[in-house]
Amino acid sequence: MKTEKENIEISKLLFPNVKQSVEDIYKRYPKRDLKPSQLVLRFAPSPTGFLHLGSVFTSLIGRKLADQSNGICILRIEDTDKKREIEGGVDLIIDGLKGFGIEFDESVRKGKYGPYIQSERLEIYHVFAKYLVSIGAAYPCFASSQELEEIRVKQNESGVRTGYYGKWAKWRDADLESIKTALAQGKKFVIRLYSTGNFENKFRFNDLIKGNCTFSENDMDAVLLKSDGYPTYHLAHPIDDTLMGINLVIRTYEWFPSIPLHLEIFKKFSFKEIRYAHPAPLMKMDNGNKRKLSKRKDPEADSSSFIKYGYPIQGLFEYFLNIMNSNFSDWRIQNPKAPLSEFNLKLEKFNKAGALFDMVKLEDVCKEYISKLTAQELYDTLLNWSKDFDKDIYEKLINHKEYCINILNIEREGPKIRKDIVKCADIKKQFEIFFDDMFKGSVIEELEIKKEHQKNVLNDFLDTFYFGDDSYEWFNKIKRIAAKNGFSIDYKEYEKNPKKY
Repeated sequence: MKTEKENIEISKLLFPNVKQSVEDIYKRYPKRDLKPSQLVLRFAPSPTGFLHLGSVFTSLIGRKLADQSNGICILRIEDTDKKREIEGGVDLIIDGLKGFGIEFDESVRKGKYGPYIQSERLEIYHVFAKYLVSIGAAYPCFASSQELEEIRVKQNESGVRTGYYGKWAKWRDADLESIKTALAQGKKFVIRLYSTGNFENKFRFNDLIKGNCTFSENDMDAVLLKSDGYPTYHLAHPIDDTLMGINLVIRTYEWFPSIPLHLEIFKKFSFKEIRYAHPAPLMKMDNGNKRKLSKRKDPEADSSSFIKYGYPIQGLFEYFLNIMNSNFSDWRIQNPKAPLSEFNLKLEKFNKAGALFDMVKLEDVCKEYISKLTAQELYDTLLNWSKDFDKDIYEKLINHKEYCINILNIEREGPKIRKDIVKCADIKKQFEIFFDDMFKGSVIEELEIKKEHQKNVLNDFLDTFYFGDDSYEWFNKIKRIAAKNGFSIDYKEYEKNPKKY
């Protein structure tokens, strides 16, 4: 065991350029003036690829809880994994969330508790890492990747837990001279936690979604600062969330097993213990089994496709809230016209096993949402979408506004409202028959209907057409003409004997 004086000397050797103290950092982050009920939450994605639909799901939870409590929701970019980071990844996140109407009270573009990008906070992490070393709560580890692999092999052969802990942690109690020698030789090092936990000891912790759970104490000497000077999540999370005044952490279920480690790090820093809620990931059915919605396997995991094809954002959020909270459907029945802002999201009502994402059900919700829009509201929605994603439709909407509103109003009023539109992109086909320059006649070409047959159908239509018919009488006439000319008017009957028609 090293003395207090030796630990301080080691901290200075490892961080010769760090002159500030943790007290200096605290002064830059004053305590937030909050009421007890106000929540401060953060959404902290990594810029390693497209914005996953699960990230939209998680960010909605934070935004909703912040709004309900008159609190604050922060966007923080966790970009410390430089090997996986992609160019433009930060903009993908910010622009992607903005497309879903999810805005933040503080972010990379505004706020007093920044920087909100972790790679711009290295100075802060180094100050706190130096502090841990100075009090003997962390130490430098010079073990090579080969040495770590040898330890893992021996642990497997011995049938014990793998990891860097206890007697397996060679550098845990290295003396001052050994550390000086390694530094003089130019060996690379990481900073590890000096864990004082006992894996045999159990404790209870209340996760606000999972409930009371039993854990073993952490005894792993986890890496806190990598050899490139960047922090791991384990170091950055307690520091950032404490300095930024976060009082509830909503994060993905993959971090749930890390609770013992993170609680120990909070104690090492004498930070106030934080509350956690770990929603299970979005799931989907695959050959009768549940699995996580995958970036690699599932195209619907890319949230940008929902923006590109014009899914109604409020329809998507309606569906999300339905699979988040078990009481949402009852609330909607009792409040059929209420805005989503009036629904109170409750963490204890979350599905602990994971929310099952079903595209068919989502599309049904979107159909229902769009069916309730007026023609003017649908026009405005379509106009906003087409400006970026369909120039042809946009020009028609701008140049033929009243005509387009009348088209969109077809079967939008009356006892039986149409519910066949899922997204904005679906409307283009419906527009095609109303504009000569858009009509392609593709249906006739695909069915290979002979010219003579086409002529007979059109003549029958002209003979029976009457402007005074309502939609029901008009459709009944169409069915009679179809039957007269050899078409099936019953899909099930057609499936039984398609050659008959």
